[in-house]
Amino acid sequence: MKALIALEDGTIFEGESFTGRGEAIGEMVFNTSMSGYQEILTDPSYTGQIVTMTYPLIGNYGVNSEDMESAAVHPKAFLVKEYNATPSNFRSEQTLAQFLNHYGVLGVEGFDTRALVRHIRTVGALKSIVSTEDLDKESLVARAKSWVGLLGQDMVQKVTCDQPYGWADNRPVPGTSFSTVQAGMNNPLKVVALDCGIKFNQLRIMTEKGCQVQVVPATTDADTILAMAPDGVFLSNGPGDPAGIPGVVEMVRALLGKTPIFGICLGHQILGLAYGGSTYKVKFGHRGGNQPVKDLATGHVEITSQNHGFAVNPDSLDKEVIEVTHINLNDGSLEGMRHRICPAFSVQYHPEHAPGPHDSLYLFDRFIAMMRSEKS
Repeated sequence: MKALIALEDGTIFEGESFTGRGEAIGEMVFNTSMSGYQEILTDPSYTGQIVTMTYPLIGNYGVNSEDMESAAVHPKAFLVKEYNATPSNFRSEQTLAQFLNHYGVLGVEGFDTRALVRHIRTVGALKSIVSTEDLDKESLVARAKSWVGLLGQDMVQKVTCDQPYGWADNRPVPGTSFSTVQAGMNNPLKVVALDCGIKFNQLRIMTEKGCQVQVVPATTDADTILAMAPDGVFLSNGPGDPAGIPGVVEMVRALLGKTPIFGICLGHQILGLAYGGSTYKVKFGHRGGNQPVKDLATGHVEITSQNHGFAVNPDSLDKEVIEVTHINLNDGSLEGMRHRICPAFSVQYHPEHAPGPHDSLYLFDRFIAMMRSEKS
């Protein structure tokens, strides 16, 4: 089935839908990972976006229930060079097309993804529309231009949980307090995780490392969190513009100095705003599993998984209070920072290694060590 891909600048690509009829409008972005497409699709950070994969063959290992990073698929559409409809993997439970159809997400193949990605790298991320319904090129370009976009929008409210929940036995457990302890846990550290679009593997890792995690909506206020008497607060990843989320920055600012804080991706950006800094939109974002990041304290280089379209401006931070700890070796952007007085630190990338790699797992250990130090 013919599908047209139209960008706001008038660029048009023609492909074929492998999921049937559909239409989607969103910000066009690309991901350079060679594997992990299911983790990418179920990452809430992609809310409001259309994802193009640079690796040419997608779908070859199917989809399974164990690799979900949330309870839904979040991109508006998924674009690939070539779709494989016959997966070969002992873990596969269904095809990628079946998976996308279940969640109502349009899948398109059979066009020059390399040309699309090169275009985005030149002009930046663009508002876009993908359709099998409207095949009028001028109409599609006009509709893409008229879309509101992500800048200044609160996308977190689309993905945050409605009610608090815990995490035990590798699954979400409904509950509003630290009442569910996983079997075998002795004196666990209590972590409140602010759900701005959290990935399940972050909860898995903290639980495996001896934490009892309580996930709360992004609208939760500081007094409620402190009343839970946590040993630490975790600020998750999430979609969109950090400056467009009402109330969260003020809430995090109220927590500073009262409990250890660890932020990832959007959580990192929220901390940057809470420190008094500013954020900006990155030209075409960092999305993939091969971004080199340097730890300035050790000189070590980590290969990291990243997915963000905004970043913290290091020049906006008070250097006497905030220390830059990590930088991106591709473009020099800020990838990590810590508060010199309060127990708080953050990174722009994803240390939970879903879809990979594993270089940055030590950051969860650092968070645990900080909580134990403050607790003692």
